[in-house]
Amino acid sequence: MVMSHVIYGYGPVRAILLHGWFGDAHCFQPMLQGFDPERFCFASMDFRGYGSAKSSEGPFDLTTVASDAITLADGLGWDQFAVVGHSMGGKAALLTAARAAQRVTRLCGITPVWAAPAPFDATTVSFFRTAAEQASVRQAIIHNTAGGRLTPYWSGSVAARSMQTSLPRAFANYFDSWALSDFQDQVKRITAETLVVVGAHDQGIPEPFVRETWLRFLPSARLSVMPESGHYPMDECPLMLAAILSEFLDPPH
Repeated sequence: MVMSHVIYGYGPVRAILLHGWFGDAHCFQPMLQGFDPERFCFASMDFRGYGSAKSSEGPFDLTTVASDAITLADGLGWDQFAVVGHSMGGKAALLTAARAAQRVTRLCGITPVWAAPAPFDATTVSFFRTAAEQASVRQAIIHNTAGGRLTPYWSGSVAARSMQTSLPRAFANYFDSWALSDFQDQVKRITAETLVVVGAHDQGIPEPFVRETWLRFLPSARLSVMPESGHYPMDECPLMLAAILSEFLDPPH
């Protein structure tokens, strides 16, 4: 069984791309113009309940995403591969790398959630849960995590697209999974070299949080800070992100 996905390129450097809460398999599209298709091959996967997998059955949680990512690699015939995840997808990428430690060669989190529960109070959890049915709440979260610097038209467009491409029940269940689940005890299995990309203007995953989580618990992890980006570097600084990822996934020999 090959999971719903979009393929870019046909090169020997292979990676599975895992989208964020507001994204889908196409959310990485702006940065792909920076990758040589003869060198890279990316499989961007739609989570169950999103995009081309919108009508699929659950469960809608990150454990299932990790399992599906490994199934996708199996279906593509990839014995070894890198995994790249944005935001919620970063937590799914962690779990994928933990469960397939002998196969995941490199791990990259782009403004990523950590393996432990998010440090949200009850009010914040309640507010985020209303985003499942309210586009205005999605827009507010997107605007704030991008640092409040970008136009309302952009944040509104991202929110509107997320309403169209995600099943509300799936969207709600994924929130509980990325915000409340805890598999920090499993990250010690990860052996892959790790890169964490953060945006200097990100109000959701700030640099100090990444240093206290990803860099503290993953000895092989290093940090790259994008000074002009917030939480969505694929949209905000796509070619710079492509340059950072290209060098990490395919380092000069």
